[in-house]
Amino acid sequence: MSNTAKQIKVTLVKSPCGRLKIHRDCVRGLGLRRLQHSVTLSDTPEVRGMIKKASFLLRVEEN
Repeated sequence: MSNTAKQIKVTLVKSPCGRLKIHRDCVRGLGLRRLQHSVTLSDTPEVRGMIKKASFLLRVEEN
């Protein structure tokens, strides 16, 4: 992957507790562990798919 790859910052703003397992798994797959935890990820179709699946729990910022 090139150094100019687009990055996105994803923050967990709502708790995944009590949600469907698929939503909890997507949050964990993105590397988010607790509320207000943020990670910077490459902007790939796979990451975008996980974000879309649990979008109501997340805040996304494009860098």
